Amino acid sequence: MNWIYNTNDPLLETLFGSVIVFIAIIILTRVIGLRSFAKFTAYDFAFTIAVGSIISSTLTSSTSIVHGIIAIASLLVLTFVFSFLQRRVPTLNSIISNKPLLLMNGDKILDKNLKYARIEKSQLVAKLREANVLNYNQVLAVVLESTGDISVLHKSSTSDSEGFNDALLEGVRKEP
Repeated sequence: MNWIYNTNDPLLETLFGSVIVFIAIIILTRVIGLRSFAKFTAYDFAFTIAVGSIISSTLTSSTSIVHGIIAIASLLVLTFVFSFLQRRVPTLNSIISNKPLLLMNGDKILDKNLKYARIEKSQLVAKLREANVLNYNQVLAVVLESTGDISVLHKSSTSDSEGFNDALLEGVRKEP
């Protein structure tokens, strides 16, 4: 029965620690910015996993709350420094971030790019439906963003492509 509940479990300490860590994360995120938990790059994903691991070990082991908060704060500061460096050093940005990839160019599905991105045609079609695309000829472009999201750029009518700004596809890879 000890595996379900043990009278030696520090339940109140864990509850109290959870509240403190939660408040600390909110304060630190407000200071550093929402970018620290955004879904942008593989680095950001690794950061989120690391924070979750720190929270878990802080709340379920002998790691002190202060130690856990300092570890989270250091990761947030590191994220802030990396985002600053990404803006200043383009090479670092290209190493850390994925470039967006074109999945559809107009009404043409780019099968090679779908295969490279490991996206099924059915997933692409589902995104088109989500974007209220009624016909492939309404599509201007479909882009796999660096976040992993799929963006659909479409026209509202079949003759509504004059207002399309090519700058929207700046930095998007046409080929893998």
